[in-house]
Amino acid sequence: MRDAVPKLRGLGYRVRFDLLDAGQSYLLDGTTNPVEVGTSDADAVADTVLAMTSENLGKLMAGKLSPMLAFATGKLKVEGSKGVALKLAGMLDED
Repeated sequence: MRDAVPKLRGLGYRVRFDLLDAGQSYLLDGTTNPVEVGTSDADAVADTVLAMTSENLGKLMAGKLSPMLAFATGKLKVEGSKGVALKLAGMLDED
């Protein structure tokens, strides 16, 4: 996830990743410059919460799993702003 941080400058939102199989949460704070990523509490305030397994997060970050396909097949659950999730997906997809 940290490798993707340079692409996320200008995100402007806080996104929490809840890894269901690991019982861990990470917060991507796109409101800071530079963007910060770190461990988080599962109840940390975020504009969007993305819940998935750590395996699927790895596939998403590596570009081996489409965010839209993951959402449509239930591998990715989105709470909060769907627009923020779409913006994040678009930024990660940029070359």
